[in-house]
Amino acid sequence: MGARAWRAAAMLLLLAGTAEAQTPNVNLIPELKSKTPEEIEQDRITEKAYKDSLRKIPDAKVSSDPWGDVRSTDAPKAAPAKSRSRPSHSAN
Repeated sequence: MGARAWRAAAMLLLLAGTAEAQTPNVNLIPELKSKTPEEIEQDRITEKAYKDSLRKIPDAKVSSDPWGDVRSTDAPKAAPAKSRSRPSHSAN
């Protein structure tokens, strides 16, 4: 192996080492934790209270259109089509 090959191999090793150092050490699959019966019951109570509170919110009757007062409610009327007649050129 020549000197060039050794230099190339050394560069590859250096680059591979720095690339490996940049990867974060993140565990994408955390340990599964089972809930106790008390925690399950508490979650059920919390979920029921949340759903009950959503039922108490009144339906919105007012439009939330900020331009509602500016726009007219009538449909725009089409302008009548103008008949285009060509001016007659009379030679005298």
